Amino acid sequence: MSVYKRPGRETYSYDFQCGGARYSGDTGKTARREAEKVEKNVRDKVLDRARQAKASNSDYMTFGQAATRYWNEIAQYHTNSETSLRSVEWLQEKIGPATFLHDINDEIVARLVAQRRAETRHNVTDKETSRVSNGTVNRTVTQPLRHMMNRARVIWKALVADVRWSQHMLKEPKERVREASLREEDAIQGKLARGYDVASAFAFASGCRRMEILGMRWEHVDLEGGRFTVTGKGDKSRTLPLTPRLRQIIEHCIGHHTTIVFTYAALRTDKRKGLIRGQRYPLTKAGLKTAFRRAVPKAGVVNFRFHDTRHTMATRTLRKSNIRVVQQMLGHEDVATTAKYAHSVIADLAAAMDAASPTEIPTN
Repeated sequence: MSVYKRPGRETYSYDFQCGGARYSGDTGKTARREAEKVEKNVRDKVLDRARQAKASNSDYMTFGQAATRYWNEIAQYHTNSETSLRSVEWLQEKIGPATFLHDINDEIVARLVAQRRAETRHNVTDKETSRVSNGTVNRTVTQPLRHMMNRARVIWKALVADVRWSQHMLKEPKERVREASLREEDAIQGKLARGYDVASAFAFASGCRRMEILGMRWEHVDLEGGRFTVTGKGDKSRTLPLTPRLRQIIEHCIGHHTTIVFTYAALRTDKRKGLIRGQRYPLTKAGLKTAFRRAVPKAGVVNFRFHDTRHTMATRTLRKSNIRVVQQMLGHEDVATTAKYAHSVIADLAAAMDAASPTEIPTN
């Protein structure tokens, strides 16, 4: 028997292999002996279904077998493979590794979506608890399950139930693109200080994400070569040019800290936190988020978040270049993700068309 307790859980989990497939899940039991009974029942079901499939000479496939093949062939190569693994494990736990793919119908998919929607997530940094978003449910439940079952049907030639996937996709709010005016930008910057203003200015001028900015070290900055490197989602790095404005911001930070570029000056000494008044320390996600959130209403600006600095720079850049340039600047893998900024081009085109005037001299 191979039952064990995962870190942070009180109940035992099982993990075993059968017929080249891995089967794992939560037993729901806190006592080892009871957990071993659950594991044995799962093993027996897996073996029984395997015998049924062999006897009927059909293309039956269990979810455990499909999950293993999907991970080995597809999911482990995803950019966010850890997230993919958690999704596959969650699905296997809820569906059951011994369940045949042709038994996973609309009713089961609807139940899975409802279960995931009811879950909550806890942000350790911000100490906030919130419901899982519709987008997260789509990307961690419906989409991977659909991809797995479609692959099983088309590539692995397994029997799969006919599921109306479009009926299970939750509606996601369209991401807005909020561009700040120069007046709004100046007003926000005027309400920030102690290093938060410098990080914000860099965000407005680079389009980098908050965590990309906070993670910048001096080893990532090449002043002589006129470039800097940031690490974004999926631990993917990209190198961007140091424009005159960005160089000015970076040079302002020289000498503040030996390793971290963006820092803040402590207002007071706090022995508990290890802070000394006047000395500089690396900016934190929570600190920058709080400072920016407080500065916006003080500046008289409405409906503007830190991530909107990225939207602002992307929109401004698109007006002077093209969507491929903006894609590279933002680090988007798919240009379709960048396409949401095309609204600026349409707006400028409309203004130009509206301002068009007829010519006095006809052309041949």
